[in-house]
Amino acid sequence: MSPDPTWPAGPEHARLSGGTVDVWRLDLAGARDAQDSLARLLDAEETARAARFRFDVHRQRFIARRGLLRRVLARYVSVAPDRPRFSVNAYGKPALIDPPDTELRFNLSHSDDWALLAVAAGCEVGVDIERIRPEFAAESIPEQFFSPAEVIELRALPRDTQALGFFLAWTRKEAYIKARGQGLSLPLDSFDVALSPGRPAALLATRPTVEDAQRWSLHSLEPAPGYVGALVVEGHDCSACCWSLLPAG
Repeated sequence: MSPDPTWPAGPEHARLSGGTVDVWRLDLAGARDAQDSLARLLDAEETARAARFRFDVHRQRFIARRGLLRRVLARYVSVAPDRPRFSVNAYGKPALIDPPDTELRFNLSHSDDWALLAVAAGCEVGVDIERIRPEFAAESIPEQFFSPAEVIELRALPRDTQALGFFLAWTRKEAYIKARGQGLSLPLDSFDVALSPGRPAALLATRPTVEDAQRWSLHSLEPAPGYVGALVVEGHDCSACCWSLLPAG
């Protein structure tokens, strides 16, 4: 599977068959002019969460990503965007419970003004997006959270590519954890990912169950300049498409 990096406008009536994944790029900054209409889509719990944000920019981004999430999912289940209802598991992974759809899986990630939403049929999926911030690679974060093999690979990179390597690793690790649906109960150093720029994305090893590495496929995404993303899908025979949702969507 090699996701299309061009991000064309997504279909109005979206359909998935088993083993397919759609990844939607959501422009949170571009949705600012649609705040009122997006806010009307939220349920009572989401509205209360939005009201708790101290800063307007964080409140606006929350409303945008929840409203746009609803607009995208509504295209798959053929209901109005204010209709879907969600649940979360013990680790915070969401699922659609109304209208019921036992095949549909989704995962949402955001960083500053962009979000990614992965939607799959019949397989678990995880997605992550991060804005590249060089200071994180220069600190001791990799030594605290990455596996020893990943730290060695990262620190062997030229200094001017370590920030990119760090965020390639971070998004891939986060996407895998989210696909597994176990949150941080799955330690970041319990598995290894490829992280060198130019090296194919891959889940290299999992511990203590080594067979888990063969269960998942891992793929890089290029969501916007200055950002990196990753997609993890259960299985190796999936096809994927990348779409954009226009702010007025």
